[in-house]
Amino acid sequence: MTNNRHIPKRRFKEFESDSDWEETKLRELFQYIGNAFVGTATPYYVESGHFYLESNNIKDGQINHNTEVFINDEFYQKQKNKWLQTGDIVMVQSGHVGHAAVIPENLNNSAAHALIMFRNPSENLESHFLNYQYQTTKAKKKIKTITTGNTIQHILASDMKEYKVYVSNLEEQKRIGNFFQTIDSLITLHQHKLDKLKNLKKSYLAELFPAEGERVPKRRFPGFEGEWKEKKLGEVVEKFDNLRIPVASKDRIAGNIPYYGANGIQDYVEGFTHDGEFVLLAEDGANDLNDYPVQYVNGKIWVNNHAHVIQGKNNLIDNKFLLFAIKQIQMEPYLVGGGRAKLNAEIMMNLPLTAPEISEQRMIGAFLMKVEKQISLQQEKLAKLKDLKKAYLNELFV
Repeated sequence: MTNNRHIPKRRFKEFESDSDWEETKLRELFQYIGNAFVGTATPYYVESGHFYLESNNIKDGQINHNTEVFINDEFYQKQKNKWLQTGDIVMVQSGHVGHAAVIPENLNNSAAHALIMFRNPSENLESHFLNYQYQTTKAKKKIKTITTGNTIQHILASDMKEYKVYVSNLEEQKRIGNFFQTIDSLITLHQHKLDKLKNLKKSYLAELFPAEGERVPKRRFPGFEGEWKEKKLGEVVEKFDNLRIPVASKDRIAGNIPYYGANGIQDYVEGFTHDGEFVLLAEDGANDLNDYPVQYVNGKIWVNNHAHVIQGKNNLIDNKFLLFAIKQIQMEPYLVGGGRAKLNAEIMMNLPLTAPEISEQRMIGAFLMKVEKQISLQQEKLAKLKDLKKAYLNELFV
């Protein structure tokens, strides 16, 4: 027997006995659904002025300021009839279509570009409730069916007028909207903590390692002095590439040993190729040439033929220090090949490396690894919150 009731999988206790949600078209919920300004504002861009909300500023239900564009007063006044109002919902119209956000008080009377505006909602609709409904897996799939274009996707305001949503009573809407706003506040808080830790790490790296062409860092641990010495990588490390074994995904036996490729862990398998403390560098297939893939590992691992495996020689180089020292090298000039740039073993072993005595290396390596661990823990917390939000989105909405 098919259950045709329009109720979510999970409901707050106080609403469990309430009636089914109602299906309705968006045009029945808003007095106005239409486009923000369509055209070019480039000639009116200024260093500072009126913030111009664009599609790049809207992602995952929120407005960000990762990029900022400002327009002059002349152009701003031309858009007076399209100024955004607190409580409006805006949706990305081209590119990453479907991403939406509610206009907060601090963006009241802002101008916007290439967005669909949903204005003057019904008194029985709570804007944040609808904004979070747009973020559900079901809604994203529905929106995708009405988008056009291949290279750049596009959605029409006229199509969104006919788009159907499910609406509960106003009190339940408010409860759901407030619940997800709380989760988003926590996500923002943890993202700020993560960004702060990453910036701290960046500062430490810039101060604990000498600048290019210099031999003494800006910051040192007490008791250390003197110039660092430059050597070739091959003078202080041993290479263990001969132990690598590539295994196609269909031939791998599932297990708990990490299987490493050029960009880190690809899988978990039975067996291992290496056991100990090593540093891995992408040989080919690196996903970022500016932040070249380098990993510190300790224990049993399986490595395929897309990552070099090196280990510091005893009392010459500390492996933890080695990880961060290699990260200071701008790797792109040493790569060969075209589309799939490669770091040849011979070239790798001739990379220039500047290092102090082993005791200072160990201090630097241990300190930076602690910072790295804090970053990893913060990333895990953030990922768990995002997963939690995703799960609730798909359970608290029809």
